[in-house]
Order: sequence, then C-alpha cells, then structure tokens
Amino acid sequence: MNTLPWITLMTFLPLGGAVAIAVLGRKPSGGTRHLAFVFSLIPGLLALMLASKYEQAVLSGTGGAGAAAVMQFVERHSWIPTLGVDYHVALDGLGLSMVLLTSFVIPFAIAATRGIDKGQGAYFAMLLTIQAALYGAFTSMNFFHWFIFWELSLIPAYFLVRIWGGTDRKRAANQFFVYTMVGSITLLLAMVAVFLVSGSFDFATLATSAKEGSITRNLGSKLGWLSAFSDGKGLGVFVFCLALLGFAIKVPLFPFHTWLPLAYTQAPPSTTMVLTGVLSKLGLYGMLRILLPVFKEQAAELATPLLCLACATVVLSTLAALAQKDLKTILAYSSINHLGYCLLGIFALALAPQGAGGGMHDSAALLFNGVSLQMFNHGIIASALFCFVGFLESRPQGCPNLENSGGLRGQAPVLAGFMGVALFASLGLPGLSGFVGEFLIFKGTFGYAAWAAVLCAAGLLLSALFHLNILQKIFCGPLNASWSQFSDLTTEERITVAPAIVLLFLLGFWPQLLVALTRYFGGV
Repeated sequence: MNTLPWITLMTFLPLGGAVAIAVLGRKPSGGTRHLAFVFSLIPGLLALMLASKYEQAVLSGTGGAGAAAVMQFVERHSWIPTLGVDYHVALDGLGLSMVLLTSFVIPFAIAATRGIDKGQGAYFAMLLTIQAALYGAFTSMNFFHWFIFWELSLIPAYFLVRIWGGTDRKRAANQFFVYTMVGSITLLLAMVAVFLVSGSFDFATLATSAKEGSITRNLGSKLGWLSAFSDGKGLGVFVFCLALLGFAIKVPLFPFHTWLPLAYTQAPPSTTMVLTGVLSKLGLYGMLRILLPVFKEQAAELATPLLCLACATVVLSTLAALAQKDLKTILAYSSINHLGYCLLGIFALALAPQGAGGGMHDSAALLFNGVSLQMFNHGIIASALFCFVGFLESRPQGCPNLENSGGLRGQAPVLAGFMGVALFASLGLPGLSGFVGEFLIFKGTFGYAAWAAVLCAAGLLLSALFHLNILQKIFCGPLNASWSQFSDLTTEERITVAPAIVLLFLLGFWPQLLVALTRYFGGV
C-alpha cells in the first residue's frame, strides 16, 4: 500500500481532469458535465480505497479515547531545506473524514449542476481545481504547502461567483475576495512569526514546541516586540488573534460572517454546495489542525469571549433566518447556525486538559467526535439543501419564497419528501445525521462551559422554527395558482440526490461508521 504515493495521486488527478475539461469542454454540451463527473469520481474512489486500508487501531499510546493517532500513508520529501519545508502529506481520522466529504460533495455538485450555458469547460475545471486544493489542504502536514492549497481553493471560488453568479455577483465576489484575503494575510503573518520562533512549519513539530511552552516563551525575545507588550504571553495572544481571524472569516464566526449570505445567494447553487459543503470546513479543520495545537494556551485564556462569539453565531444567525423570505438566504443563515455549533465545540475543547499519552482526555475526545461528525454531516445536509434549490431554480417558475408559494406537497410529492428529510436532518431530528453531532457537542460542552451550552440551546429551538416554517409555507396549505404547472423531480434528479438522502439516514442510525475514523486524534 505504501509503494505508491497514493495521496499525491489523489490530490493531483483532479488537476489533470481540470486541464482536460478546460480544453475539451469549450462548447456547451451535456457530455462536459458527465466527463467532469468522471474526473471527480476517480480520485474519490482512491479516497475510498485509502479509507478501506486505514488502520483504526494504530495508536501512539495504549489505546482508549485518550490515545493519539499515528499518521498513515505518509509521504515526506525534502523540498526547501533552507526554510525547513518538506513535502509532507499524511492522513489521520480527521483528515480522512474531510477527504471523504470532499469526495462526495464535489461529484454531487457536478451532477447537480444546471443552467450553466456559457463556459461549461471553465466552470467544471474550476470545481475540479477546488477538489484538488481541498485534498491538498486536508492531507498537508506542513504549513507552507498547506497554505498554498488553502489559497488555491479561494481563487476558483472567486471566479465561480464572479462569472456565473446572479445579478449582484460582482459585489458578492468582491466581498468574498476581500474578506478571505484579509484573513489569509493575518494567518500568514501569525505563522511566519511562529516560524521565526520555532524554525519549523511542520505541524507535529509546532505542536510539540507549543506543549513545551517554547513558542510563547520565545516570541518576544526572538521577534524583538517586547517593547509593545508587557511580556511574551501578551504577544502570544496577539499572534493567536491574527491566526484566529484567518480561520474565523473562513468558517465564518460572528461578526466576520457578513460576506456569506450574499455569496451563497448569488453563486450558482452547485457552487454554493461546494462553498458550504466543504470550503467552510477548511476554517474548522484549520482550527483543529493548527490553531488549537499551536495556540492551546492562548485559546484557553480567551475561551470565555470566544464561546460568547460562538453563542452569538448560533443564536443571531437563527434570528436572521427567521426574518428572511427568500429560501436561499434562509439556508445561508442556517449554514452559519450549524457551523456555529462546531465553533462552540472547538472553543470548549480549548478548555480540555491534555489526556494521557499525548492524546485527549476522554470527555474531550467525546467533544472532538461531535465536532467531526457535525462537520461531515453539515457538509452532506447543506449541499443537499442547495441541490434542491438548484432543482427549483431550473423550473420555469423559479425558486419559490415563503410568500409566493404553498401546496407543493401535492404537486411534487417526491420533492417534498426528499427535501423534507434534508430539512428535518438540518434541524437535528433524532434518527437523522444532524442529531448525533449536535448531541455530542452539547454533551461535551456541558462538561467545560455549561453556560455556553444553555445559551446555544436557544439556537436549536429557533432553528426548528424556521425549518418548519419552510415546510409549512412552501409545501403545505392550498396550492398557489401560479405553481399549478410545477413539475416533480425527474428520474435523473432523484438519482442525483438519493445518495445524500441515504447518508442522512445511515449516519443517523450508524454514526459509528464515521466515529470509528475520527475518535483518535493527537493534534489537540
């Protein structure tokens, strides 16, 4: 299994597909989408092969929830020795779960694409480029080339919104670009400061140095910034805040969320599927892989204000969703709400003590599993909901809002049933995938910050209100006369969305399928 560079092949195959699609897909045709789907599926099959070969019992300690995972499928080659940069890729349970999510969402988005009449080849080539960038980011173990893939994912996302978006696409793309570039700059500055102190970009080396306290201790003396701070501790908090901003914008965390609703509503639905399904997970993944391991001390010190921001993200986004009438805008704020639960879990995890053997304390492992499940499940649920939005927009009547529709359950029963499952999964109904991750996050948070869990519980209630409001206003009641010719899902559309619906049930009843991968993580 280790004789071939499987991770490298998986990462760069979509780039080869992107080049082929850009050359072959210049003329609009259904075949372009089908070819792009095949190119996205091949590295996904490699990801499934890696998952089948992943050894869950390979631990650095004696086992149990507190043991740390050993990286697998490691590829490491010297790249830029003068900077201490290696080409270093590997997988543990967290990275593998995100690779699998990418392998599902990108082909799902390509299969669900409708209404792209111009530049099909370029459109699908950019989606494949994002797939390669995500694989690279989720497998990189060195900040230098992790940051390259991080930036690579932003460039095609900008053009997907800017070229193929709605009437206000220019403003949406510009906001997205400015916000994410500011975050990238502050993140880069923070990690350069850490490099100047530690002499390394390697994630494992940085985590070890952080546990020993050498990064915080040496920041002031090696950077010469002590005149601006009382001690190295204060400087460590400042550098932590710079890094946090980069990830907070990406997720996003309140109040850095204002770019998201416009970008999600103006982007083509298949692009929004990718933005919310996997690109938003880059910020959460970065917090788990980089921010907490390197800045655990600073995160614990600022845990209370960070938890307050997480609570604001959860509650205020649901209030904003309740005030909307446009379906896409409601779902955009719903995405912020569900990502807020992940932020709640991550900031509560900052308060957790270190477990034996370098891993996590048992209760912290429970919290980590909840965040991992919520990240994966939200990716499936949110991409499915925006897939339905795309199907609705492809109808002559367009996408309904909460004021001009009603009674579509009788007119389109399959659509009502499938979309109803996704909405119930989104509101956290037991038996569907959305419930398990939220339950574990709240259970784990109660152990470290019960007040934050209680405040965020209001978000659960408000979330149920706007999800049920969607079902009532669009699918129930008398049929609006203007929707009398509305057509139900076609056979192709049913086949496209069926795998997501199956996963919503499968992970709701069998979450261990994913927990078995993510339960061991040595980074926090």
